[in-house]
Parts: sequence; structure tokens; C-alpha cells
Amino acid sequence: MKRAKNRCLKTFAVVAATALAASPFTSRAAEAGKLLSLFTPEKGSFKILVNGQQMGKEEFEIGPSDGNWVAKGSSEIQTADGVTHVSGTLQLHPDGTPVSYEWATQGAKKAGATVNFNGPTATIELRMEGRRPFTQQFTFGSAQIAVLDNNLYYQYAVLARLYDRGKKGAQTFSVLVPQELTPGSLTVESLGQQNAGGGRKLEELVVKTEDLEVDLYLDGDKLVRIVAPSNNAEIDRL
Repeated sequence: MKRAKNRCLKTFAVVAATALAASPFTSRAAEAGKLLSLFTPEKGSFKILVNGQQMGKEEFEIGPSDGNWVAKGSSEIQTADGVTHVSGTLQLHPDGTPVSYEWATQGAKKAGATVNFNGPTATIELRMEGRRPFTQQFTFGSAQIAVLDNNLYYQYAVLARLYDRGKKGAQTFSVLVPQELTPGSLTVESLGQQNAGGGRKLEELVVKTEDLEVDLYLDGDKLVRIVAPSNNAEIDRL
């Protein structure tokens, strides 16, 4: 997964900012989903800092929909080639296994893809401006596949829910980076409660691949901070 890990690390060096449309989720569905799912409804935004300076933000929402859950986010990225808009919508079963994922990007070039999951198999249809659609399929070791796409940090909040705190220890997950058409694996491990200053305690989860480490900080189930030490990048909940 070396290519994927390098690409994921690079996503911390670019920035985000757009708003989401109004939520389609009903309060009745939300209450039902709480009893059956790893997830609870939430929405929010992250500010992205690189070398201590704010570079932008991302907005996201997670909520129940028609018996499943939808996690979606939208970002606006400032790159050397100008502004790029990226959005991603991930549909999940209540146990966290993915159903489908759609992403789109607009900037110097337009592209998008639809990913459909059937158990451990992911089928991707990629659409790029000026090219014919391209289809590729990947098969993983299990149906519990984490989606971690470029420049969409809300997906780490989904990953944090997949971690089984009852089992504890290092846990391995299959992972797909859709924009790179790259499969692989990663491990997640809880370091327990850490002092966050001012008497505040946050749980730290460490996400590792061979050449990437990302630290996630959670207040209960709420992801409040992401740190990529090797990139001097930090994503903070607003």
C-alpha cells in the first residue's frame, strides 16, 4: 500500500472549505439508528492547519438514511494549480461495512467515481473529463473495509467508530483510497486517555501503515483532532 500511504499523507498538506446541503435525516430515523448502529448522528467542521497556520476547513455530516447510514463531506482545496473542490458520500450498513461511495472533484480537471461494495469486493467506475469511463475491481480479506479518501478527513471519524474498544489492542482493517484506486491495510490502536490540557482528557487512537502515522483524538465518540506529525499538519474540530 506504499503508494496509497504516501498519497494519504499528502492530503494533510492541502486545505478544505465548503458547506453541505441541509440534512435529509429525520429525528425518528436517528433514534432508531442509535439502537442498532455503531454510529450516532453528528455534523460539524474541521479547520486544517499546516505548519501552525490555518489553511481552510471541511464540513461533514453523519446520519441515518433508509436503514443504513450516510457519512458525507465537502472540502475546498487550495493547491498550486488553483482551487479544487472535493466531495464524498459514503453509505454504510449499521455495523460499519460499506455499501457504496461516491466522490467528485472539480478544479483544473473534473473527475468522479462510484464504488459499489458487495461483501469483500469493491467495484469502481472512474469518470475523468475527456476520457471514457474506466472500471476496476478489488477483493479484500473481509467486508469490513475502511474508506479513507484524499482530502476528506471526516472519514477518520468513521474509522474511529470501527475500532472495537471492547477488544482493545492493535486492530487491522482493510482500506481503500478511491481517488488513487489503491487498496491496502492499516492498524488502529488506542493509547487510552491523554492529557489535553486544562484538565481535559481525550482518547488517542494511533492509525499506522508502514510509512504513515496519524493520531486521532476523541472526546467520547466525537473526533476533535487529527495530527499528522510527519507533515506538520493538524486538523481541529470547530
